[in-house]
Amino acid sequence: MRNIRVAVVGAGPAGIYAADILTKEHPEASVDVIERLPAPYGLVRYGVAPDHPRIKEIVKALRRVLSRDNIRFLGNVEYGTDLKLDDLERFYDAVIFSTGAMADRQLDIPGVDLPGSHGASSFVSWYAGHPDAPSEWPLEARSVAVIGAGNVALDVARMLAKPADEQLTTEIADNVYQGLKLNQATDVHVFARRGPAQIKFTPMELRELSHSPNVDVIVHPEGFEIDEASQTAISSNKGTRLVVDTLLKYVEAEPTGAPHRIHIHLCQAPVEIYGDGRVEGLRTEITELVGDGTARGTGEYVDTPVQAVYRAVGYFSSQLADLPFDHVNGVLPHEAGRVLDLDGEHLPGTYVTGWVKRGPVGLIGHTKSDAAETVASLLADLDTLRTAETTDPAAILEHLAERGVEVIGWDGWERLDAHEVALGEAAGRERIKVVPRDEMLRAARG
Repeated sequence: MRNIRVAVVGAGPAGIYAADILTKEHPEASVDVIERLPAPYGLVRYGVAPDHPRIKEIVKALRRVLSRDNIRFLGNVEYGTDLKLDDLERFYDAVIFSTGAMADRQLDIPGVDLPGSHGASSFVSWYAGHPDAPSEWPLEARSVAVIGAGNVALDVARMLAKPADEQLTTEIADNVYQGLKLNQATDVHVFARRGPAQIKFTPMELRELSHSPNVDVIVHPEGFEIDEASQTAISSNKGTRLVVDTLLKYVEAEPTGAPHRIHIHLCQAPVEIYGDGRVEGLRTEITELVGDGTARGTGEYVDTPVQAVYRAVGYFSSQLADLPFDHVNGVLPHEAGRVLDLDGEHLPGTYVTGWVKRGPVGLIGHTKSDAAETVASLLADLDTLRTAETTDPAAILEHLAERGVEVIGWDGWERLDAHEVALGEAAGRERIKVVPRDEMLRAARG
């Protein structure tokens, strides 16, 4: 069982789970988790709405992994800028890429570039306090459309409909709270192109929409279509059954007269964002189910006047320097986690896990099994792995220092973490997230 040093690029759940599984399966392994931001946890920290308290339990589990002696966190280090693939090959026996997916999948309809048309990932980054997001967000629209039938669409709709003061029990950043206080939205319309049994909401996310006394959830009965395939899905899948039952309760519920409303429209597919110089409305085509879980257009169209559109149609990974990329599917080409070159051959010592491996699908459980597959491939290749030029863990730090890179280690993250907690305590909250990168770095330095 040879000693190996492995770099994991990306400190989200996928990368942390890979480090955890690898060091448990192969105790002679030591892992550096390299992250471009000064803070770990990826989309758990920067891709989830602040009013999701259950995320804290996931953070606790990830924290336990990163605090282990044989796993080292190297934050504020960006692959492709501060480090090249050649550098990683000098200092490590193997590299696992787990850079996730942060960009928006493209929606190819007219008007998508009009002012007032936003990719959901940009809005999510803003309200989650990402240091690379703009400090302000335009929230003048009174009627808003959200395109998408997944949990991100629900998060966006809830953040747009829920009054800012209800977020003061969360870790919401000050600039985000101040921005949401200016939000003018009263009606948020969520559009799904298929029926109630095909949408990808999870039951808990769907139920959370109605937790605010200031928000009515209105599911419009038009398009609430359940065909034979839908009935089969409802009968065979508990999650689908719970989602459909929740939607039915919303259909039957009487509005309370709350000042904000979330409207859910089923069997409507977006075909055009229209407006003269900026967004003035969304045109959708009414669809019908065809019996196999898909839907087709009917040629009947509906115009919904809105002043902003949020496109929550999925995330997309970005290409990584010096590595092949599947531009159609937005992933690194691989076989069981082994990265493949343009000829379909395994790039020695190079592996991938998470959304940049399989695409932006699946929940935390899928991420763990995905990481396990990649680690199994790496361990199967153990005898053929290259040997790093140096086994000294300090060598990579010296190399980065020579390039002028300020590395934030685990101690630095703990100082930043404690700083955010202290800010929260002063305001009677658990935490207030720090957003500007320079402020994050100052806090990390202590």
